[in-house]
Amino acid sequence: MADFSALNGATLVLDLDGTLVDSAPDLIGTLNVLLREEGIGPLPLDAARPLIGHGARRLIERGFAAQGQPVPSARMDDLFARFIAHYGDHSADLTRPFPGAVQALTQMKAAGARLAVCTNKLTGLSIGILEKLDLARLFDAVVGGDSVPAAKPDPGHLAATIQAAGGTIGRAVMIGDAATDAGAARGARVPLILVSFGYTEVPAAELAPDILIGHFDELPTACVRLLTA
Repeated sequence: MADFSALNGATLVLDLDGTLVDSAPDLIGTLNVLLREEGIGPLPLDAARPLIGHGARRLIERGFAAQGQPVPSARMDDLFARFIAHYGDHSADLTRPFPGAVQALTQMKAAGARLAVCTNKLTGLSIGILEKLDLARLFDAVVGGDSVPAAKPDPGHLAATIQAAGGTIGRAVMIGDAATDAGAARGARVPLILVSFGYTEVPAAELAPDILIGHFDELPTACVRLLTA
């Protein structure tokens, strides 16, 4: 049996979209609702996945621009409000944890790890999704981009999340999928694990993580490696 005792007291911080959960179908579905309402053609799911990860406003901005229709700044507040209203009702229609995530989190929690979510998504929406998927019970803290002065890749977002979970920088690991996660981890000097299946314009391997994993089955051992290095 694997020895996961090194996880006891450590804080393991996970990104949400593209790392913990496959939320693209609901996020891009909501974006496409807006596009259709504006008389603009929808984006294919696979083509739009890399647009996720910077918060809803940036998703709207990038989605409209991808269809050749940049959003006038005067219209962003209205589009954002409509996005949030629709997404709030449909945030877990098709969103699901990635394979092996629940098992890995449960195993690490049982070993004594603190678990936290550090996401650029709004905190309330994030907690709502975790509750709908019966994942909220596993986390000691959820800190969205609206709960900090500056969101990822600002390292302060990650530091605030670790503090909210009751942990310390020196005993933490960041698990993400994209440049925002890499930037936050490097800035905070926290070891970085990236998943290869997330939402990123730059391939995860090119972001130079300390460890790259392709399945959640690999996560507990990867965390132990970094915490005992």
